[in-house]
Amino acid sequence: MRLPPLPADEWDDEVRAALAGMMPRARQNPDDAGTALATLVRHPALTKAFLGLSIHLLFRSTLPARLRELAILRVAYRRDCEYESAHHVGMAAEVGISPEDVAGAQRGELADDFEQAVVRAVDELDEKSAITDSTWATLSAQLDERQLMDLIFTIGTYNTMAVAYNTFGVKPEQKG
Repeated sequence: MRLPPLPADEWDDEVRAALAGMMPRARQNPDDAGTALATLVRHPALTKAFLGLSIHLLFRSTLPARLRELAILRVAYRRDCEYESAHHVGMAAEVGISPEDVAGAQRGELADDFEQAVVRAVDELDEKSAITDSTWATLSAQLDERQLMDLIFTIGTYNTMAVAYNTFGVKPEQKG
């Protein structure tokens, strides 16, 4: 790990303030916050700013949860981000995504044409930093402009997180 989680004895008021609104105070410690947040709080101001967007994308987004998770799974696969994959395979199951569809999103091959367009959007943004007119048209047929914006920001934000987690060496929490 290049940047390990911040040790418990260094969690001060500034760190706790960065997490305020994200989790209860009782969970504001390295063990309960998880390895990603416990690493990010090494820079409390950045963490606080970034969490506002993250909270929106996970809990307030206009994008249906299924589409959000399919997009994140594809990002995690393309970025080879062990941390994102570990967390979002579980989150995908919570919103009813089958193991077959998880594998399909990771491979970039989904049976549903619309969901395939979501996965294609991830690939196009990764390869060209823009979505093609064809993919945009397919997405626009079922998503309104706010949903489209939430999709683009979800893909971009999770790409950013994957880059950070991979670079810092953030690993999934050990279970058990």
